[in-house]
Amino acid sequence: MSRIDRDALIAPYDVVGHPPAPDLTALAELAADISGTPTALVNLMGETIQHSVAGYGRDPGVCDRVDSMCNKILDEPGQIIVNDTRVDPRFADSPFVTGERANFRFYAATHLRNSQGHVLGTLCVFDEEARTLDDRRIRGLGLLARQVDDALELRRRTTKLVDAVAELAEVRAELTRSNEALHAFAGQVSHDLRNPLTAINGFLEELQYNVPHDTPSSEYVARALSSTHRMSDLITDLLGFAKLGGELRREPVALRNLVEEVRHDLAPALSAVGARLDVGMLPTVRVDATQIRAVLQNLISNAAKYRHPERSPLIAVHSARQDHAWRIEVVDNGIGVPRDRREEAFSPLTRVHDPHDSSAEGAGIGLATARRIITAHGGQIGLDASPSGGTVAWFTLPDPHEGSALTSAPHRSARVF
Repeated sequence: MSRIDRDALIAPYDVVGHPPAPDLTALAELAADISGTPTALVNLMGETIQHSVAGYGRDPGVCDRVDSMCNKILDEPGQIIVNDTRVDPRFADSPFVTGERANFRFYAATHLRNSQGHVLGTLCVFDEEARTLDDRRIRGLGLLARQVDDALELRRRTTKLVDAVAELAEVRAELTRSNEALHAFAGQVSHDLRNPLTAINGFLEELQYNVPHDTPSSEYVARALSSTHRMSDLITDLLGFAKLGGELRREPVALRNLVEEVRHDLAPALSAVGARLDVGMLPTVRVDATQIRAVLQNLISNAAKYRHPERSPLIAVHSARQDHAWRIEVVDNGIGVPRDRREEAFSPLTRVHDPHDSSAEGAGIGLATARRIITAHGGQIGLDASPSGGTVAWFTLPDPHEGSALTSAPHRSARVF
């Protein structure tokens, strides 16, 4: 096996030489809490220097690898648990044991690894008193080390993402090339961002199962889980915004069939608010079925989500011929959108309704994505007021064929969910 350059191995994680990252510091604190020790460190091992990049109970810093306790077990398999360092020949003469730099008596370490299995460093805990750890605490430290792995990997991917965005900004004047790059980029980061985030979420759920309830540790884990869920939702919305509306796979599509698929997918949400969905005559047009379906799902979902508190939601979907295009309307009797904010609603990360309203969850990406899709199809999209005071969300799809077929929904379209 060829020799690994350890400085090059840890460099992409962009943590050496920077202030401790809050997520790594939080994991170090959680490691100390789970083990019951006063000190925990996240160490990355360079060629000649050990870099403590985050810690709890001891300020992060650097030391020569020859003095490092973690360096002595870097090539040993499994977790290292040393109940009394004074009687362990590996550590008895260490300056961190003899009092020269510290008086550590208890030491436990779990290796940190990259996706190729190479050891990056350790998550380690210390105490100035000899002690033992039960199996539950040892397992907890192992789970936390895997979370550190994924937090580092996510940081590496994020750094890569930031670099990629900077490169795109330099060529933004070349609009066509930028759009193509953005589409390819979104497909790549879908994998690069989701894998470490999914792993973090999985380890947190496992940790939540093993950590006793009503303890500081359980609260830390619950907060971390909430953060990963929010991040996952935002990544999904942003990737959808970047990808949809790019390449179009046009084919004849009966819009009524798309609406019925949306009805099926949204059935639980519609049923929960007692919404009725009526479907009128809809054309068959040449569009990208997947992308237009995403538009319809967003508009129908919004119609149910932004309902009026004093009446059951009524949603109607119908069409009308307009010059050489079809105008598709989703009409509701909800709370409506103020005239002066209708255009703003199509801006990314914009919410025109109360962001504290629990019935209006979301990151404000949906309508921006819908506009991106409709524009790519050569159409327009907008919001008007409905006769009931709700909203008419409409979009046009160019269709030069005057004889396009109209299809109506089956009788069940008027049923209440």
